[in-house]
This record gives sequence, structure tokens and C-alpha cells, in this order.
Amino acid sequence: MNTKKITVIGDGGWGTTLAMILNAKGNKVAMWGVFPEYIETMKSARENVKFLPGIKIPDPISLTSDIEAAVRDADIIVLAAPSQHMREVAGRMKGMNLDGKLFVSVAKGIENHSMMRMSQVVRDVLGKVRIGALSGPTISFEVARGLPTTVVAAAEDEKTAQEIQDLFMTETFRVYTNTDLTGVELGGSIKNVIAIAAGISDGMGFGVNTKSSMLVRGIVEIARLGTAMGAKQETFYGISGLGDLVTTCVSTHGRNRWFGEEIGKGKNPGQVLKSTEMVVEGVGTAESCHELQKEYNVEMPIAGEIYAIIYSGKDPKAAVRDLMTRKKKSENDN
Repeated sequence: MNTKKITVIGDGGWGTTLAMILNAKGNKVAMWGVFPEYIETMKSARENVKFLPGIKIPDPISLTSDIEAAVRDADIIVLAAPSQHMREVAGRMKGMNLDGKLFVSVAKGIENHSMMRMSQVVRDVLGKVRIGALSGPTISFEVARGLPTTVVAAAEDEKTAQEIQDLFMTETFRVYTNTDLTGVELGGSIKNVIAIAAGISDGMGFGVNTKSSMLVRGIVEIARLGTAMGAKQETFYGISGLGDLVTTCVSTHGRNRWFGEEIGKGKNPGQVLKSTEMVVEGVGTAESCHELQKEYNVEMPIAGEIYAIIYSGKDPKAAVRDLMTRKKKSENDN
């Protein structure tokens, strides 16, 4: 076994789960978190009590709030920080010796204002580092329990994608490769906006028919924007696109669907956000998506209504009515 020194940047549920996978494969793994007091709590409990409760963190995994020490000797850096904090986290590594290190982004989002994908944000801060992404339908506690899961390792070149594939692949965690980094990152990001819509549907008491329509028309919107941005259409109908979308919209554990459900029950979006420590990635992505659909002049009615609900206070009932009474068109219209 080729042992690697790997640091996971971010101590959320997904970062913790990936640290466990990498540790089980015999690698030397460290996990960094920004809050020293919470790192100490995890050290004592050997458990991520906030974000992955009930799952023991194996003793060999080192927990630290010292990012310089965590990064210094690592061969591979797994970036598991929330997307809207990725630039600040990457900035903490600026000036360090990063030669030869492989970066793997597992965050799903598009940075507000810059409209950059996570790999672009990291390169914007750190220069031309070698980077790929790992994305797909991944509910943390299911993966942590060893339930069969498939994901995609994406990079601009096949060799890097295969390196990421080899790094994470296990008997229960199957990894495919894809060189459409743009499509994989966009699919994993924008699906969170559609998941909010699915949650609103649930909260308003709608049925399976409604959610099915939301899913299929949602993936059309994602693919419409993605192809306009240079991604391959088939990527959005694969694991990191449709696969991730289905999981996020159906699972009762998805934070974006939950956020939407609370809104559908009549709660204010801002109040819902204040009630949780979890980062609801779809909220920031809805803003970025709104800007991108204007920039690329593509039609994204569902995403547009979610933006209006979150940022303009639009009544979800009015949003549903406006979606259902749009002008008649063919299903195959682009």
C-alpha cells in the first residue's frame, strides 16, 4: 500500500467522513478546523458531535487548528470548507510551500460576486496548483456507515482524475473519473438550489408528482446553464448531476431540502438560517446562479423563483403560480 500524508481542510460532516475513508486505507490523515475550542472537543470525544454524531473518529486521525502544521508535510490537501469560505481558507495557505501537492475540492458551491467554481477560487488564490474535485450523491452519515455509494473524481486531465479515484476508492465507495471538471462542479453546486425548491414543495404539502416535475425540469435548467458555460451535457445526467440532485431532493437529511421545507411551512428564510449551525450551500449558490443566468442569457425559471423567495421575499404560493402559468412551450425547447 502506497501510504500518503493527507490533510482534510474543514471539520464538517463530509470532511470527517472522508478523513475516515482515507485513514481506513492506511494513509496518515490530519483534519483541520478553524475553531480551536471545537477541535479540542473532538479530540476529547473522538466524535464530531455537531456534524456527524454517533460516529467514532479513529484514533490515528490527527485533529488540529494549526493550518501551517497541517499543510506543511501533506502530499494531498482535501478542501472540505464551505464554498463561500473557500477563498478565506485558501488564503491561509498562501505563501506556504505547496509544490507537488494535489488539491481535491469536495465543496459544492459557486462563489458570490466572482462567479467562480471552487477549483477556480483555489487557483485564483494559490496560483496554478494541481487540483481536482470529488462530487456525487453523498449523505455523510450513510457513507460513514459504509453504505454503498458512487461518486465522480473530476480533473482537467485523466491522470489527475485517476489519482483521485485511486485515493478514495474502496469496496463501498466506488469512484468514477470524468475530465469535465466544469460540469461536475456546476452540477454539484446548482442542484442545491433545486433541492431548496423540492423542500418548499414538501413544506407546502405537495405530492410526488410535483417533486418529480421539479427534479426533471431542474436538471434541464442545470444542464442549460452548464452547457452555456462550456460543460458537457452528458455530465449533468450522470452521478454528479442527476444522481446528486435526486439524493439531495429526496433525502430527509439534506440541509438544502430541509431549508426549503421550513420556508414552505411559512417560515422566513433568514430565521431558518439563524436556527442552524449547518451551512446551507444553496442559499449562496442561488445568488450566484441568478447572476450567471443573466450573464449567459439562459432561462432558469425554477432557480429564478428560488432566488426571488430568498432574496426578495416572494411568497412561495405566488412562485408556484408563476411557474405553472408560464407561456406554453415544447418540452424539447432549449
